[in-house]
Amino acid sequence: MTAHHHAPGHGPTGPDRQHHGTADVPDDRTAHIADELLMEARASLPRRLSPAEALAAQAMGALLIDIRGDDQRRACGLIPGALLVPRNALEWRCDPTGQWRHSAMTGRDQHLILICQEGFQSSLAAATLQRLGLVNATDMEGGFSAWAAAGLPVIAPPTTGQDHPVTVTPDGSPR
Repeated sequence: MTAHHHAPGHGPTGPDRQHHGTADVPDDRTAHIADELLMEARASLPRRLSPAEALAAQAMGALLIDIRGDDQRRACGLIPGALLVPRNALEWRCDPTGQWRHSAMTGRDQHLILICQEGFQSSLAAATLQRLGLVNATDMEGGFSAWAAAGLPVIAPPTTGQDHPVTVTPDGSPR
């Protein structure tokens, strides 16, 4: 049997991991819990908006970006005028200098308000857009659920006979 030697911090369980019993755990220097990541993300954002404030901001030119999945949009409906961008394409579609940017992206100072179902995923995503230099990217408190609960405009989800996924074409239009 041959002994394997690994550089410090790069053992057989991966970089910066230590083996404790049967589970691999991150090194204490890099470990975070989800709530910590959420708090850090929200601390990096400009003021998060209430649903009513998001509606008013949209009327003043802010872009609402719905990052919910197709299933959530079909089940709950859509916000009129919101751009539909899947979370897994968000950075590419919002980078104003990128070749895959959405045509609605006009510059790094554009006011962007991200919306998810409950207001958690959108905080993390908005913080990522901040890191791209989109200084006015933020999210909406409570997500789509809070928007709908406030009685704000919602486009009804498709009826059973019309049920199909909402997708975004390369030019950003829903089909």
